[in-house]
Amino acid sequence: MSTTAYPNNFDELKAQVREAGLLERVPIRGSIEMIAIFVSFIVVYATATSWNPILLGLFMTLLFTRSVFVSHDILHTQYFKNKALSMKLSYPFSAIILSNSSSWWDFKHNINHHTYCNIVTKDEDIMALNGAFTPNNKGDSPFLRKYKHIIFWGAMFFMYPAFIAQSYNFVLKRKNYGEFALMLLHWPIIWGTMFYILPFTDALIVLLTLNFTLSPWLAFGFITNHLGCEVFDLKEGKELSWMELQMRTSRSLRGGAFVHWFYGGLNTQIEHHLFPKAPRFNLLKVQKMTREFADKYNILYFETTPIEAYVQINNAIKKY
Repeated sequence: MSTTAYPNNFDELKAQVREAGLLERVPIRGSIEMIAIFVSFIVVYATATSWNPILLGLFMTLLFTRSVFVSHDILHTQYFKNKALSMKLSYPFSAIILSNSSSWWDFKHNINHHTYCNIVTKDEDIMALNGAFTPNNKGDSPFLRKYKHIIFWGAMFFMYPAFIAQSYNFVLKRKNYGEFALMLLHWPIIWGTMFYILPFTDALIVLLTLNFTLSPWLAFGFITNHLGCEVFDLKEGKELSWMELQMRTSRSLRGGAFVHWFYGGLNTQIEHHLFPKAPRFNLLKVQKMTREFADKYNILYFETTPIEAYVQINNAIKKY
């Protein structure tokens, strides 16, 4: 538990970030990235027969990963201010490319997680397996209690299918059949086309390569954000200011442009939680300003290398 005093002066930092123009939407740059993904898919299918199937699977993983990050950014209205437009623009990336639900992600992540970050019973992101990976909750199963740190790392290889299952469950419960139809289009458009173009064995190798690499890429990025950080109950969380809750429950990662690209901007997690609408392209600059602000007021700024983060997470899971 942190003993650092957090002054209620977030407005000062926000004013600095806004004055620097770092909260302004980036419709042109965002559109370029969206178009680049579409063009890349066209190139992939046009040249699929020339690829080694494993290399093609790895490149598809890259495109799927970028689609995750772009969809995430669009739904945070980082590209366009209009929420309804942003939801519609996310569908090609989330529903068709990924077979994921934008409405599920918006509810679980944007509304729930960002508001109640690391608050037990409210933040669904930390409630997997009945909260077994949170402090003071050992889980219902004796097997899980004994081997949860092993199960945790093994589960990293199944995040993508888990996202699909949760998405389908969400839209069907909400009777959101229009989005569900778009999500089902993923299979004939993305994989039906691939199996039509390539011999069955080669297409299967592409599919398996993607599924074995996409999940860990995403999972090993997502887990660095908040696992091993402080966790609060609802009463404690409500007593904290916006800045204090987001900074005490988030971890940023050291590293430059490559780390920022690889983690899709999630390496600047503290900054993303303080300014969720700040475009990913600006977050390294926001990070510098936030570090300086924290140093000025002697506020704890939780930052590690990626390797240090994984060690901390493993130790935390063992303690849990």
